[in-house]
Amino acid sequence: MEVKTSLLDNMIGVGDMVLLEPLSEDSFIENLRKRFDHNEIYTYIGSVVISMNPYRSLPIFTPEKVEEYRNRNFYELSPHIYALADEAYRSLRDQDKDQCILITGESGAGKTEASKLVMSYVAAVCGKGQEVNKVKEQLLQSNPVLEAFGNAKTVRNDNSSRFGKYMDIEFDFKGDPLGGVISNYLLEKSRVVKQPRGERNFHVFYQLLSGASDDTLKKLKLDRDFSKYNYLSLDSAVVNGLDDAANFRTVRIVGFMEDEVQSVLELVAAVLKLGDIEFKPESRCNGTDESRIKDKNGEFDRRQTEMCELLGIEQSVLERAFSYRTVEARLEKVSTTLNVAQAYYARDALAKNLYSRLFSWLVTRINESIKVTRHKVMGVLDIYGFEIFEDNSFEQFIINYCNEKLQQIFIELTLREEQEEYVREGIEWTNIEYFNNAIICDLIENHQNGILAMLDEECLRPGTVTDETFLDKLNTICAEHQHFESRLSKNSKFLTDHSLPHNCFRIQHYAGKVLYRAEGFVDKNNDLLYRDLSQAMYKANHSLIKQLFPEGNPAKVNLKRPPTAGFQFRASVGTLMKNLQTKNPNYIRCIKPNDKKASHIFTDSLVCHQVRYLGLMENVRVRRAGYAFRQAYEPCLERYKMLCKRTWPHWRGPAREGVEVLMADLPVPAEEFSYGRSKIFIRNPRTLFFLEERRRQCLQDLATLIQKIYRGWKCRSHFLLLKKSQIVVAAWYRRYAVRLLMGKCNAHDQHTKAKYRKFFRANAGKKIYDFTIQRIMQKYFLGLKSTMPSVSPIDKSWPANPYRFLDGVHTELRRIFHLWRCKKYRSQFTEEKKAVYEEKLEASEIFKDKKALYPSSVSQPFKGDYLEISKNPKYQKLHSAVDEKVLLADVVNKINRANGKGTARIFLLTKKSVVLADQKTGQVKASVPLPDLASVSVSTQSDGFFALRLKEVTSVKGDFLLSSDHLIEIITKLHRTGATAADSEQLDIDISDEFLLQFKHDKVCVKFIQGAPKNGNSVSCKRKNNRLLEVSVPTTA
Repeated sequence: MEVKTSLLDNMIGVGDMVLLEPLSEDSFIENLRKRFDHNEIYTYIGSVVISMNPYRSLPIFTPEKVEEYRNRNFYELSPHIYALADEAYRSLRDQDKDQCILITGESGAGKTEASKLVMSYVAAVCGKGQEVNKVKEQLLQSNPVLEAFGNAKTVRNDNSSRFGKYMDIEFDFKGDPLGGVISNYLLEKSRVVKQPRGERNFHVFYQLLSGASDDTLKKLKLDRDFSKYNYLSLDSAVVNGLDDAANFRTVRIVGFMEDEVQSVLELVAAVLKLGDIEFKPESRCNGTDESRIKDKNGEFDRRQTEMCELLGIEQSVLERAFSYRTVEARLEKVSTTLNVAQAYYARDALAKNLYSRLFSWLVTRINESIKVTRHKVMGVLDIYGFEIFEDNSFEQFIINYCNEKLQQIFIELTLREEQEEYVREGIEWTNIEYFNNAIICDLIENHQNGILAMLDEECLRPGTVTDETFLDKLNTICAEHQHFESRLSKNSKFLTDHSLPHNCFRIQHYAGKVLYRAEGFVDKNNDLLYRDLSQAMYKANHSLIKQLFPEGNPAKVNLKRPPTAGFQFRASVGTLMKNLQTKNPNYIRCIKPNDKKASHIFTDSLVCHQVRYLGLMENVRVRRAGYAFRQAYEPCLERYKMLCKRTWPHWRGPAREGVEVLMADLPVPAEEFSYGRSKIFIRNPRTLFFLEERRRQCLQDLATLIQKIYRGWKCRSHFLLLKKSQIVVAAWYRRYAVRLLMGKCNAHDQHTKAKYRKFFRANAGKKIYDFTIQRIMQKYFLGLKSTMPSVSPIDKSWPANPYRFLDGVHTELRRIFHLWRCKKYRSQFTEEKKAVYEEKLEASEIFKDKKALYPSSVSQPFKGDYLEISKNPKYQKLHSAVDEKVLLADVVNKINRANGKGTARIFLLTKKSVVLADQKTGQVKASVPLPDLASVSVSTQSDGFFALRLKEVTSVKGDFLLSSDHLIEIITKLHRTGATAADSEQLDIDISDEFLLQFKHDKVCVKFIQGAPKNGNSVSCKRKNNRLLEVSVPTTA
């Protein structure tokens, strides 16, 4: 028998915010917190799903969960994204209703993961078959490709989508996927040339350099070193949890030929090479400055040549395009030179356009491989949420405009859905008051006086156009608008508003007020690419380049200015809205609980901010304005039938009549509910909670009744069993008593022998022996247990053996016990402690019985960083100069080869090099890569001298002779690190009292001798002649 469940069962907090009582912003957020603390990351607002990002894996996305939510009513189980996906899929399959799933939220809230979960659920529940599986694989494989080219690491999210994506999945009449169409919106192409601090460029650049084979990189003329490319941010080049090399190997571009894949990689490489082109000014004879590509020792010339080879373009053509700009007006053509600033602008504009057009081409090409004729459609929209930053510019403006449009359609479709259900159920509809943000949308998109229209007008008009002239125009035309604020507008109430800078304007969006800085609006809206660059790209022999720059065809010169970025985005949003209007909407609102990307942390202020700009409270109020809860008659009667004697335990008749009888028997006012054609509508959540409380009390009474009946049955069964057992025992006892009486009647002399013979058998001796041995063994083990030594591995005591025949066993048990306590002792080691012991072990292998200084170092722990270089502000400059992790930092004495005197130096050891720096200034004096070290020489005595011998003389000074109080630790870490850095070649350690060093062009012998203690038992070093340094080591008692 199937167990009936409900959203209201075992509810933590309130599963549906419509039922929240009392309703306020504080209670809303507190309910989210309560559910989040219990790993309940999904909550409903009617049919809307709120999704909290847990920042960790939860066991709620398993195949078993998919089956649990498959073909179940939306409110039948606890809230889950699978419930929404199943509802949308079944409506599309069974009712032929096109669906769309709108996923919104800010960066890091989990929008991309939510879209993946929806698609994976649909792929799991739809039909099977070779062709269907192929289509599902193509649809799912499009995600990694788009993530590689369209996602990047930001301060808020390590895998942030930097574009909006809408995907239409097309199904046949059986509900099996046939293909799909992908639309992309507003790729953040400015990221190609510049990234904010703590962020990095698009994933594909790092994946290509990390994961491509050496042969592929050679063909693309690339190097794996990120630092060689100006367009790649280095401070966040490596992201914890992201394996760029593995991701590159798993990305497969759906339906692409090998030559197309190679063409795409060539363009990605060309974008990287573009960033390395630099310019220099060059004066012309007429006194004007002209930009020229800088050539530094042939390096930049080589990079420019390699980029031209990748694009198939002549070098001279590209150089001219970066030096001149041609302006055509009807029959006139004027050519002007570009200064250095304009050349850099042209270079970056080309890089941004090349990458964004490549991305659009990828989306189009993927669509060609998965697109089919239109059938049933399910759309999934993964788009940026409302953005309010400290510094908001043109990008935030159009993103927030898109969210205004989505909010508008969200309220309209929610109200329409409510009204349609009321009409369908025969419930009287009453108008609901709500905030209509159409006035804000009109402020932005009006074709005459809208902000976008005025921005386009400024960009297209002749004369000097700046961000200031654009802001002046806004202040003139929008001054009286109730949702527009500016310090310089005619509206006097903002003249003294110091929170509103003069070069900014503020818009009161539905989610709150946002301050926009006008700087950059005109340039970003223009998004100009000089015609000379387009024509230069069209001249390339690269087949894909010609497709990306069709306007460069000289035979099809178009003198009209290309559409602005704002115009294109407004048109795209308009098309998207029309598309969404034709579909049945399903909403997923994503919220991130904290800015630290950490699990189990819930920041109230951050969540409150997102609840406001997602308009969730408005959504709850709209849903509660009529009837807060509605439920079909059958499940309603099944859940509450125990509240009425006439409907319990079974109702014989239609479900609606049973619900009417039930509600009539309860003390609930008639105005609190209404009967629809297939559902009962409950107006106030308090009524529902009253029903739930009565049901809970009734279930407790029923449980008590069931327990009482069960206990009675159990006690009676036990009594009957005892009674039966008593009869059996009495019968057997009577039989025993009769036999005993008969035995006493026999004569003693006839039965004595027969009576006792059974106790003495032929094998009685063996049994007695076995019993004795068993008792001895038992006594032995119990005695051993009570005298067991401690679990310390160095405790060599062991109990004496009381039985000689157990010598072998006693010895083996001692060996086993020692092995066990050693293993137990080792299991307590942390990874750090293991590493310390490994270093100590390696030091023992190198120096034990070879150097007199070694025994005194055994008890000294290896600290590594003796200077605390990362914390000490004195060494901040030195620490920033070393861009690798410091393994050892100490002060050593560098021995002067001229007089044997020592000079204090900071000694740093990293994974790749040895660095010597001045102790006072922190200036780096020498840096030796570990692969350049040939060997290290030390003496056999108790001194701290060691020599770094190089494979070849890389500087004028030659080898280094140093002295340190931590010689054993330095040499050990050098030996371990050198093996890793030098392609697993062991670093030679030469232990001898006499060795040769190369100083400048001379070889000098360093000789260690034992002498009488001088200068407080210190080691002294003197130069005897041009070829000999003598180190005197005091003899130890």
